[in-house]
Amino acid sequence: MAEQRVVLVTGGGTGIGAATARLLRAAGHQVVISGRRPEPLRRVAEETGALAHPSDAADPEAVRELVDTTVRAYGRLDGLVLNAGIGRGGAVGDTTLEDWEALIRTNLTGPFVLLRAALPHLLAARGAVVGVASVGALRNSPGNAAYATSKAALLHLCRSLAVDYGPQGLRANVVCPGWVRTEMADQRMARFAAEAGLQGGTEAAYEEANRLTPAGRPGEPREVAEAINWLLSPAASYANGAVLTIDGGVTAVGVGGAAFDHRIEARTPRQ
Repeated sequence: MAEQRVVLVTGGGTGIGAATARLLRAAGHQVVISGRRPEPLRRVAEETGALAHPSDAADPEAVRELVDTTVRAYGRLDGLVLNAGIGRGGAVGDTTLEDWEALIRTNLTGPFVLLRAALPHLLAARGAVVGVASVGALRNSPGNAAYATSKAALLHLCRSLAVDYGPQGLRANVVCPGWVRTEMADQRMARFAAEAGLQGGTEAAYEEANRLTPAGRPGEPREVAEAINWLLSPAASYANGAVLTIDGGVTAVGVGGAAFDHRIEARTPRQ
């Protein structure tokens, strides 16, 4: 069996975070899951044996307590998965200051605050950080200004860790998922189905959103969790500052050729 690691996963109650906790626990590692909603954390903890610690990822005092709880429970911290995040749609002119600040607070300031608290322990362990960004950090889409900005900034926050602390043994990498079947994505797809008048609801929306994806489907949380697990592990010992797209190939598609693809069907333009 591989050496047991201690990993803290934010946003660990649902989606990619929960899948990561399940995978790590199945491999025999100790896992602490955090998030703002106690009930989803409790369910994952009961299922996996992970330690649940509800916490606001952007509250410095709560974050210090989260890190302290992890180290008190297991004596060390080897890995950190920065997965907590929220989404808000809108172009710059349509995004309120409140939505902008909420996104930046959760998706960027939260990871920054947590990294500052966890860094001494991660350096002592010569550990690893994985940031969960999005293909939106690499390729933007309409009405996605604040979310894409926050995820692009998270990507470079993690790369800064690699540059500044790589000489001390810390590794920091990023995964950029495409559409993955998570609670947040399901909510977005339900809105998309209603806005576009798609028959078939959420499933039809996922199909429409993935028409140009070479894989032809959305991803599953476990598929992203597998990549996160690898990046945390010694098997990825020379991966530092890497950006790994887990998107079914969608970022490999050239937008200029999309009009020639027979799978594209015209929809009523947005008003």
